[in-house]
Amino acid sequence: MEVGGNGSGLPVNNKQKAMLPNKGGRGEFPRTQRKDSEGLSESPDLEFEYSDTDKWAAELSELYSYTEGPEFALNRKCFEEEFRAHVSDKKWTDLDAAQHRAHAMRLLDGLEVIAREKRLKVARAILYMAQGTFADCSCEAEVQYWMRYNIFLLLDVGTFSALVELLNMEIDNSAACSSAVRKPAISLADSTDLRVLLNIMYLMVETIQQDDPADKPEWKIMKETFRAEMGSPLFNNEPISVMLFGMVTKFCSGHAPHFPMKKVLLLLWKSILFTLGGFEQLQSVKIHKRGEVGLPPLPEDSIRVIRSMRAASPPASASDLIEQQQKRARREHKALIKQDNLDAFNEKDPYKADDSREDEDDNDDNDNSLEPETFPLERDEVMPPPIPHPPSERVSFPKGLPWAPKVREKDIENFLESSRSKFIGYTLGSDTDTVVGLPRPIHESIKTLKQHKYISLAEIQMAKEEEYQKTPLSVGEEEVEMCATELLYQGILPSLPQYMIALLKILLAAAPTSKAKTDSINILADVLPEEMPTTVLQSMKLGVDVNRHKEIIVKAISAILLLLLKHFKLNHVYQFEYMAQHLVFANCIPLILKFFNQNIMSYITAKNSISVLDFPHCVVHELPELTAESLEAGDNTQFCWRNLFSCINLLRILNKLTKWKHSRTMMLVVFKSAPILKRALKVKQAMMQLYVLKLLKVQTKYLGRQWRKSNMKTMSAIYQKVRHRLNDDWAYGNDLDARPWDFQAEECALRASIERFNSRRYDKSHSNPDFLPVDNCLQSVLGQRVDLPEDFQMNYDLWLEREVFSKPISWEELLQ
Repeated sequence: MEVGGNGSGLPVNNKQKAMLPNKGGRGEFPRTQRKDSEGLSESPDLEFEYSDTDKWAAELSELYSYTEGPEFALNRKCFEEEFRAHVSDKKWTDLDAAQHRAHAMRLLDGLEVIAREKRLKVARAILYMAQGTFADCSCEAEVQYWMRYNIFLLLDVGTFSALVELLNMEIDNSAACSSAVRKPAISLADSTDLRVLLNIMYLMVETIQQDDPADKPEWKIMKETFRAEMGSPLFNNEPISVMLFGMVTKFCSGHAPHFPMKKVLLLLWKSILFTLGGFEQLQSVKIHKRGEVGLPPLPEDSIRVIRSMRAASPPASASDLIEQQQKRARREHKALIKQDNLDAFNEKDPYKADDSREDEDDNDDNDNSLEPETFPLERDEVMPPPIPHPPSERVSFPKGLPWAPKVREKDIENFLESSRSKFIGYTLGSDTDTVVGLPRPIHESIKTLKQHKYISLAEIQMAKEEEYQKTPLSVGEEEVEMCATELLYQGILPSLPQYMIALLKILLAAAPTSKAKTDSINILADVLPEEMPTTVLQSMKLGVDVNRHKEIIVKAISAILLLLLKHFKLNHVYQFEYMAQHLVFANCIPLILKFFNQNIMSYITAKNSISVLDFPHCVVHELPELTAESLEAGDNTQFCWRNLFSCINLLRILNKLTKWKHSRTMMLVVFKSAPILKRALKVKQAMMQLYVLKLLKVQTKYLGRQWRKSNMKTMSAIYQKVRHRLNDDWAYGNDLDARPWDFQAEECALRASIERFNSRRYDKSHSNPDFLPVDNCLQSVLGQRVDLPEDFQMNYDLWLEREVFSKPISWEELLQ
């Protein structure tokens, strides 16, 4: 079953048709009440706040598939059998702390029994504790309170380490692997033991990383200790994330198709997030690291800037433009002179952040239409008729650019070089201070450029690495800070290419644009029930479950890749480049473009969830009668948080892979990404639009004049929303600074630099023999025992005669 949408060539069911926006009537997508004279309405901005994760309740509910529903009662039953047998008939919530601890210790001992069935029962009882002993609770808040209490109790008695050992046993369980490989259809039952263990571990990590001001002081200490342990190589001499990466590659190789991949990926994501930190921690680490190397503070906090930005109206599509042309022809108004044209556009520019008036003709277009790339000037086509205003009101300017401009050292050098060759007739190489003989305006330009010069951490790290490579003896040994990011990189370094390929394989299988193929990976092992549905209602429920399952996998993988790229880039730029290059080699760029080549509004407004079946709602409230109508209704939210989060993450990954890399930018051009990305601008969310516009900006100069003429509204949005690089000729492409034949050389040079960095820092076995310490002491050299072969001893006299006695020795030269 595929998540579909018109435009992706996939079937669309009734539920999804009901979700498609702009169909008139009662859609799921809210509109503003005012309608313009054409009878078309403008959609509002999406009220979406980008963050590390969704709300805690949403993250808990996404751990479980709806087909796992009956297991909540089974976990409760296993716990109550143990509880009644050893404690009393009291409720868990009525016991004191000492009794709670004693029972937790008893359950932990039970995990060490040999019998698998008995061990599974105890694990289920522990899972019920981690789920908040919900039978004794009356509301969701109470379940969450007891979850937190029980999980810190389980952590205190040492449950997590025991679970890691059991998980290792299950990973190496060759009988289960070979049994799963032989099965024609794998279902939920094949992964029972693994699912129970991963559920407890996920609940522990997800709950402990939540900040709660009401936490006891000892809980805060336990949290920091747990964070340090998870990031250290304490489990099998490797961090927990490396073990989970191993599960991902084993699953993708086909040796363990029964692994519950969604749960593995969710736990991997939350482990990385917990041990390395989220986006706000990244910002503070960046500020700290820049201070350490003597760089000035950041010009602005990018997260705050983006949060204050407003979305722009999407570009009009072909059908809307044709319709507007026909209506405009009927109006028979006189042609406007050029200046009036511009003034009218200034008055009604929908991209101006401070202009609250709505554009009369420019509307949220039909999502199913594709726009032509060679259409007449877009700005003129959506032009409203001029409205008479007093002259003072005719021109309105934006309040200011959202970003401080940036200039690289290389840009200043290039500007000075061209100025010197133009005015003086010679150049001075990388000298950026000498301005003798240059006219006054050039002096002012250089001053402005230097005011906005930005030196990145990456440039400092690359310069230091070059120094280590050139003069290893005088620079000395590098001091590497053993932070969680460094430990993780060292752990995944030997198999990093395989990990990246495995993640992208799963992402491809989970993408809604992927067709079901016989050779593709089966990611539904932990969602399909043992007995397939027999009624329409069961089929609909399973369909929602499968679509939701795929969306959660995309969410987890996109978050994992983005977090790793950002943390590695801060730790050392060549760690980031190593991971990025292997993503590019594994076809990550066309894969993300393939993901976006769908009806993106349909994907973002998809309602693949059944709120009454979500945990913890389903264990506290009485389950109502499910009908086909209630399943189709879904909830009335404006958009699906996880899908919008995934889309933004994937766009950010694409930006990270292509930034300052001409060869990869050309991949965007070759794979015809411009129309795909332009369709993504229909999502009225500022952050998503910003990253789409950044990707369009880097390739604009390669798209030709006709494309720029036809997409003036998009160009104007780039000018207004994306950071300006002074002297950047992005919009015109007069100087293409990369030639087609240089692309391969660029990647090869980067690869050589990465290999030198990795071998210098991590490969001690292949160190240069010239730099190894030499023993110059005569006593120790002569005192060494040297084993000589037998034939040498037999022919010693001959050797002595040939090599010593018969050779003339010039004693004078030897003594000198």
